[in-house]
Amino acid sequence: MRSNSLAGGMNTPVSKLYGIGEKRAQALEKAGIMTALDLVYHLPRGYEMRGNVKTVREVEDGEVCSLMLTVASTPHTANVRRGMSITKLVGVDETGRCMITFFNQPYLREQLTTGKEVRFYGRIKRTLGSVSMTSPAYDIVSGNVPLRAFVPVYPLVEGITQKLMATAVRAALEIVFDANSKDALTDVLPLEIKKKYNLCDIKYALYSIHSPHDSDSIERARRRIAFEEIYRFALTAGLVGKGEKSNSGRRFYPPRREAFLNSLPFSLTCAQIRTIDEIESDMTGGMQMNRIVTGDVGSGKTVCAAYAAFVAVQNGTQAAIMAPTEILARQHYLDLSPLFEKLGYKCALLIGATTAAAKKKILSQLVTGEINIIIGTHSLIEDTVLFDDLGLVIIDEQHRFGAAQREKLAQKSGDCHILAMSATPIPRTLALVLYGGLDISSIDELPPGRQVISTFVVGESYRERLNGFIRKNVEEGGQVYIVCPAVEEQEEIEGENGEKLSSLDIVPIGDDRGYEVKLKTAVDFAKELSEKVFPEFTVGFIHGKMKSAQKEKVMADFVAGKIQILVSTTVIEVGVNVPTATLMIVENAEFFGLSQLHQLRGRVGRGSKKSYCILVSDSHSEKAKARLEVMRTTKNGYKIAEKDLEQRGPGDFIVQSGGRIRQSGGVDLKTAALISDTTLLYAAFDEAANTLASDPTLSGEKNAAMKKIILLKSRINA
Repeated sequence: MRSNSLAGGMNTPVSKLYGIGEKRAQALEKAGIMTALDLVYHLPRGYEMRGNVKTVREVEDGEVCSLMLTVASTPHTANVRRGMSITKLVGVDETGRCMITFFNQPYLREQLTTGKEVRFYGRIKRTLGSVSMTSPAYDIVSGNVPLRAFVPVYPLVEGITQKLMATAVRAALEIVFDANSKDALTDVLPLEIKKKYNLCDIKYALYSIHSPHDSDSIERARRRIAFEEIYRFALTAGLVGKGEKSNSGRRFYPPRREAFLNSLPFSLTCAQIRTIDEIESDMTGGMQMNRIVTGDVGSGKTVCAAYAAFVAVQNGTQAAIMAPTEILARQHYLDLSPLFEKLGYKCALLIGATTAAAKKKILSQLVTGEINIIIGTHSLIEDTVLFDDLGLVIIDEQHRFGAAQREKLAQKSGDCHILAMSATPIPRTLALVLYGGLDISSIDELPPGRQVISTFVVGESYRERLNGFIRKNVEEGGQVYIVCPAVEEQEEIEGENGEKLSSLDIVPIGDDRGYEVKLKTAVDFAKELSEKVFPEFTVGFIHGKMKSAQKEKVMADFVAGKIQILVSTTVIEVGVNVPTATLMIVENAEFFGLSQLHQLRGRVGRGSKKSYCILVSDSHSEKAKARLEVMRTTKNGYKIAEKDLEQRGPGDFIVQSGGRIRQSGGVDLKTAALISDTTLLYAAFDEAANTLASDPTLSGEKNAAMKKIILLKSRINA
């Protein structure tokens, strides 16, 4: 047997840990876990509160708790059918008895023998005076060894059980904090910062978050790790961004703005005018533009990007617009090509579906400068794509691309201007944290005439009326989105001993959900609707586990009207324009944040027909009800974003704006997403700015440990 005390330090490969062979190490690597350091930062997503021990007499039906029982009968196993066995036993305490049932775990007969004292944790079923538990987690009492009150539950990694993950993490903690190793993890936060914000040491934080004694130790650990995440995020952004904003940027001449404005079939809003003023100021100021435009759904970000392209082509250079999917790239081409053709400039579309002959012609015309504006997907970063004179790079939905991909396109010209777009309205204070050194333009008003989408909140009891409303919309020529919180059958997690537990048994963070609910799932619900409810319509489904080509095909069919009802997870494309989509239904809406719901609502209301958003929820949570009421009564995306930040913290924004400096930083803001104290997060960002101001390359002694971690988890050269 391999020892868990390995002298290897932070860089110890996970394959060296007891119980992690080559196959499991490969599974962990797919989840980004390659070293002991990665493993100790693979944090629990929740906790089972097994310390909530009750007696048989006092438990209620449906309650999730622990029972401390003595095994009173020899476990009996019966094979009920091929591949299915049931093991049953009776446990007793001084107040009564409880029947315990396990499936396909016959080996428990050897472990749960008569007379043993065992803590069983799970959901109680009480019927006619009898009490039972099915597939509970269990802890056998052994001497004076105390049982843990809080048991961590980790994000699942294929082939790794919760029990094995917990064991591996404990071994990794010993390794990374091994005082005899030259590669041991040391505290990276300067002492004065820890004192200023009352932050615990990293050793206490990591041990506490993986093996907490109480809820206070969990909270202290989260605050410390969240602060460090933001602090390291900002420092890494500073190092990555060194030299990104060149002082020798092209100084363009101001364009003939009136020519551009007169070619538009509408007038710009004040927010759009402000944004193009900022863009023009950047591009004519002699500094390299490095700006992001954020705005509500339908606020008109694309026309601002088009103006930036106009500035570039008016100055005799070319512009490249990169979108994350072929559908969005095609949509941009169809919108922008007629506009620039009217102005005397040529656009081209380069995507994976472009034929070899067409691609050859496009590449040739890019080099000669015949093509002024190229619109495409990842195809634009291929080595064969060369420009005559690239003056501007526009990245749509910038968080969908890795830093290396964005940089590769920009590097096709040494001094081109860079403009990014994001459809996630973010409060400006938080945007400063997430977007680091980027200049920010916020389009905070909608163009006049933008359709108001009526929003309703209903319960499951409205299902028949809801189905009737769906049928009415489709029969009148509309299309329907139905969004579910999960992909397939109600998602389960593994308990500590490999048993299956409902996700409802996990203590959710930052919510007071305490009720049983059946999650609607995209695959199963689409099948039910297609076969039983709407056999006369074409029902499709799309989710994140599908291959990119499959997702593109489904979305293209929906855009073309071949699919009337699209059942989806939140993977449906931001920015895809389907004017005939008139109804958005969000199932189990309480599982989504406000900003997510607002983004989903923005998928409809893009045509001339009246559009609706229906939020379906039977939640008993007062917090969830309050969130949904905000959605029902508020239309402004920035106001919703402020409310979301106030109620839930920065989690949704971190996810939606790409809470990782992808490929060039490795900073994942998982714990920061769980902290509602945004003041603490802003403080971390401010402290990082102060650190970089006094030590731009982190070469000082007090910043050496942090720099080591940044370089270890990054691909940057600093």
